[in-house]
Amino acid sequence: MVSIYRTDDRIIHEEEQITSGAWVNMVNPVVTEGEDIAGELDIDIQDLLAALDEEESSRVELEDGYTLILVDIPATEIRHDKEAYTTIPLGIILTQDIIITVCTEETPVLQAFINGRVKEFSTKKKLRFVYQILFRVAALYQSHLRIIDKKRTEIEERIDDNTEDADLIDLHALESTLVYFATSLRANGAVLDRLTRYKRLEQYPDDKDLLDDIIVENRQAIEMAMIYRDIINGTRELMSSVLDNRLNNVMKVLTSVTLVMGVPTLISGLFGMNVNSSGMPFASATYGFGMICVMSLVICIVLLLILKKKRML
Repeated sequence: MVSIYRTDDRIIHEEEQITSGAWVNMVNPVVTEGEDIAGELDIDIQDLLAALDEEESSRVELEDGYTLILVDIPATEIRHDKEAYTTIPLGIILTQDIIITVCTEETPVLQAFINGRVKEFSTKKKLRFVYQILFRVAALYQSHLRIIDKKRTEIEERIDDNTEDADLIDLHALESTLVYFATSLRANGAVLDRLTRYKRLEQYPDDKDLLDDIIVENRQAIEMAMIYRDIINGTRELMSSVLDNRLNNVMKVLTSVTLVMGVPTLISGLFGMNVNSSGMPFASATYGFGMICVMSLVICIVLLLILKKKRML
């Protein structure tokens, strides 16, 4: 899908044709749409559709007539019937008069501009527009990181009572997401560092200040990802220890029960031998069976008290 937008007097509206100062937003475009735009704006089709490859790395490329900027942005997906986070490439191409964005899906980063929720936004100020996009990317990372930490807190609160194996799996998924986020944020940081050095990209004082703010926000997001990853790792280890301790307690109880039940089994086995009854205690007593049962019960009770004193129960 290809949409064309333009701002006039800070009001965004959709256009039918590409004009000077327009923004071309391409969401999972087909090859024919890419070929039409590439031919009209004299852009290499490989560069135009580079963001459609999920394996593309973040980078900046200066070509004849245009500049390609690729960054990773956070996105959501359904994984094992649950909402999970991932990263996808976002391509930004700057020509002399046009800015083009390419992504495999609609993203909140760009929807904020389309819906007019970004102040001082103009499609004619291309570089500032790019920096505003990158700033919202860093902000979206931080927002998702806070949500991840909130999910981790919810799992941690269930450790005492309702800890399940599924919680360990969820923690592992969150930890994997943080690894992806940290990797993508570092790659985006390299892109931001390169943008500060390119003389070809004309910058105004306000633009430089905005770029500095983006670099700070990106570094903060990296630190958040690393801190939350360490916390999740500690939570996962704590949960594993709790589950192992519960298993040990169950095994301890079962061992104690087996030991106690072994007493009457041993006594009944001894008195059940096919030997001469004259040498067997209580064999001739009127209440011999009851006496043996009482004796077994007393031994079991004494053994239970000993095990309880030693905290085996």
